[in-house]
Amino acid sequence: MKFQHRVVGMLSLLAIITYLDRICIAVAGPQMQDSLGISPQAWGWVTSAFFLSYAAFEIPTGALGDRIGPRRVLTRVVTWWSAFTSLTGMVSSYPLLLLVRFCFGAGEAGAYPNVSIVIGRWIPQRRRASVWGIIWMTSQIGAALAPLLVVPLQLRYGWRASFYLFGILGIAWSVVWYAWFRDSPHEMSGITAAERDEIGVEPAPRHGGMPWGIALRSAMFWRVAAIGASYVYVIGFFQSWLQTYLVKGRGFTAAALVFSTVPYIVGACANGVGGIVSDRLVRKFGLTTGRRIVGVSGLGSAAIFMAATISATSGLWSLIFLSLAYAGILFQQPTLCATSVDIGKGHVGAVFGFMNMASNLAAALSSVVFGYLVAYSGGYELPFIPMLVLLCVGVLLWLRVDPTRQVVDEPRSVRCPRRPSAETARCRLRTNSIGNSAMTYSRSLRSIRRPISV
Repeated sequence: MKFQHRVVGMLSLLAIITYLDRICIAVAGPQMQDSLGISPQAWGWVTSAFFLSYAAFEIPTGALGDRIGPRRVLTRVVTWWSAFTSLTGMVSSYPLLLLVRFCFGAGEAGAYPNVSIVIGRWIPQRRRASVWGIIWMTSQIGAALAPLLVVPLQLRYGWRASFYLFGILGIAWSVVWYAWFRDSPHEMSGITAAERDEIGVEPAPRHGGMPWGIALRSAMFWRVAAIGASYVYVIGFFQSWLQTYLVKGRGFTAAALVFSTVPYIVGACANGVGGIVSDRLVRKFGLTTGRRIVGVSGLGSAAIFMAATISATSGLWSLIFLSLAYAGILFQQPTLCATSVDIGKGHVGAVFGFMNMASNLAAALSSVVFGYLVAYSGGYELPFIPMLVLLCVGVLLWLRVDPTRQVVDEPRSVRCPRRPSAETARCRLRTNSIGNSAMTYSRSLRSIRRPISV
């Protein structure tokens, strides 16, 4: 097995654990609210506390990964959030629960920005959307497993037991990751020269940090962040309110919550297919058109099915339409992540961190707004209107995306394979031709500037 595949396997396992921990509290939510006496508005702040702290620490943790490497940063991230996952099972009051969930979010912040750094250093551009599809697909498998694991555990042992179990899983992953992984293929012991050439990346760059003055003037920088915010506002519902909505809004029983795995299973398939389709469309139509097609079709279909959810007349149809809307969102998700890597280059941790910060601020807002709109309207239909509007905004933004425009321009270089071959000779010939052409052009400019003698 190639080292690239092993890296993707470790990242996929990380994604499963991440979403097990996130969805665990959503599944246990109805029992936690009854046990601790938490109202819908107060529960919105519990879930929002995670998103707020997660958003606040996204940029610094992503930028830290750019500077010192994702090996050490991801080890710290997973260890921290796993500890606070277990501590969630020990809380006995509402204020303590708010504090623990805030610290949980601060610890998990930077996980996916550092995953994007790993992908940028280990995966060729032509396969990045597919790899993101695999990672997000496995994250949805984690989300789908959560109800299947949490519901039996909480029925037999209470809602606290599941938090203890999932915390241990994260600690085990972080130990294996730190012992095995290296920040660059050039640092990995045992990797072949052929695989390093296939990856086609140079050793991990060292730089002085993100030039924020340049980044904040980049239209693409803001556009990608706005798209992330528009659809993660909706994902916030699936991570925080789905099970409560099904029980209190659509009459599902606690045992019937196992059916809440359906959106995550459908979403997992959409993630995997979306990544593959994106890479194939890029090969056929080019980087910009290929990425746009997936983005527009994904969020456009999600908007249609979200509108259908609002008008659904039964719990079964609402679950079906929500599942299809979730699938549309996740179909385009790997493409947006790959676009972030495309435009970020050596600063991908900071770029992805900024996008994730904006996204999780939107998710935090979503969680709070949903609770207040439920209390204001006395039902569960009104909170879906802002979701529908933001999905349509995301479609319009995708029409303006150009993944070929880097946030911070970097010098381009031609890197030839190391092994002697006809391809190597042609590559060096092209490189020499470029250099000779540049030299000839430079000499021509100097001759023009030189005074003419009679």
